[in-house]
Amino acid sequence: MTNAMLLNAQLLMSAPGGAGGSSFISNILPLVMIVVVFYFFMIRPQLKKTKETKKYREELKKGDRIITIGGIHGKIAEINDKTFVIEVENGGRLKIEKAAVSMEFSANLDQTI
Repeated sequence: MTNAMLLNAQLLMSAPGGAGGSSFISNILPLVMIVVVFYFFMIRPQLKKTKETKKYREELKKGDRIITIGGIHGKIAEINDKTFVIEVENGGRLKIEKAAVSMEFSANLDQTI
């Protein structure tokens, strides 16, 4: 009986090998397509947005009006390596990280800071 069991084991192990090549490709293809779609709809736009935000922060200069991520409105008074000093209402000055700048202050240009 041991010879018969060995023969059955060899037959079972060799059977999927011949027809398994095309099923592997058909099984992996949907996963590859999901990764490609995920890259083009999720990762690539986020990388583009991050690049544009970094470029915007590097182009800021003294006198530009900004809004921080926390909602503080101010005008850039000094620029350092990693920080800005901004003037806020009533002449107050705040030191903030460059990464905290959210967008340019464009509304209410007649407002004095």
